[in-house]
Amino acid sequence: MEESNAAAHSSVGIGGVCVRLSGGSDADVRLMPTLEPFRIDAAAFDIDIQIEWIGNIPQPRGRQMFDSGTTWRLHEAEAGLGFDVSSEVRGPSPFTRLLIDRSFSSATLQMNEECFAGFPPAAPPLSYPLDELLIMHRLTQERAIELHGVGIVGPDGASNLFVGHSGAGKSTTARLWTSLHKVEILSDDRIIVRESPGRELRPGDDPAQIFMYGTPWHGEGCFALPQRAPLQRIFVLEHGHGNVLTRLTRSQMVAELFARSFVPFHRHEYVDSALSFLERVADSVPCYRYSFEPDERAVERVLSLRE
Repeated sequence: MEESNAAAHSSVGIGGVCVRLSGGSDADVRLMPTLEPFRIDAAAFDIDIQIEWIGNIPQPRGRQMFDSGTTWRLHEAEAGLGFDVSSEVRGPSPFTRLLIDRSFSSATLQMNEECFAGFPPAAPPLSYPLDELLIMHRLTQERAIELHGVGIVGPDGASNLFVGHSGAGKSTTARLWTSLHKVEILSDDRIIVRESPGRELRPGDDPAQIFMYGTPWHGEGCFALPQRAPLQRIFVLEHGHGNVLTRLTRSQMVAELFARSFVPFHRHEYVDSALSFLERVADSVPCYRYSFEPDERAVERVLSLRE
C-alpha cells in the first residue's frame, strides 16, 4: 500500500488480515471497544480505508446485489462494490457507505454527516456489521474462511475447534471448558480458519499449517481473543447422549463445515474458493461429529481422544 497523507491512522488485525483506517482526526479513526483488543502496529496492510465525511449519502446508481433485509445492502459501484449500512434510529439514508475495489484491498468509507448529527460523540467508523462484512469478503481472496464455532486451546496444549449452528452448544462448550480447566477461548462464536498466517508469518511457522484465529464477534460468553493457534482437530457439535465421537469422511466434513461457514453467496467464485479451501482443511485436520451431553464428561471425552 502507498503511504497515506491523512493526519490520523489506526489499524487492526483480524484473522491474519491487517486493516488500516486513515482520516483527518483521531476521532475519525477511533475503534469500537470490541476492536480495541485487535489493534496492531503494522508496517504493511492488506486493506487500506480512507475515512470521508459527506453531507448526505445519495442513492446508489449501481445494480443491487444483496439486501440483508435489516441493516445492510450491497450494490455495484464504479470501481468495485458498495456496502450501505443503515439504522432506523439514524433515518432512512445509509449512515455509512464502504466503496471498495474487487480485490478488497483499497476502500473509501463515507460517513453521512446528516445521520450523525445529534449523536455526539461521533460513532467509530468501522462497526458491526461492516467490520465482519469487510473481513468476510477479504477472506475470499485468500486461503481462509470464517466459521460458526468456538476455538479452544486446551490444558494439554491441543487446539480444538467446535463448530455448530446457533443452539448447538458452542457457548455451553466454552463455559464447560473454562469451569474445569485453564484454557484459552479464542472466540465462542466466530472463528477464522486459514492456511498459513499471512503477514503474521513468524520464525519457525510452517507456511502450510492450518491456523485458527479468534475474532471480535463473540457469543453469549463474550470470549474474543486476538490470538491464533495451529488447528489440530475439529468437532461438529450436536446435542445427544453418551458423548459419541464419529470420524467424518472428507466429503462429509466439507459439507458440514460449509453449512456452518460465513461465505458471500452473491458471487459463485467466492463459493468455489470456500469449497476448495475446505477440501484443503479436510485433507489436513481430522474432524468428528460430536453428540455430547453438557457436563464435565464431554470435556474429558475430548481430552482422552487418541487418534
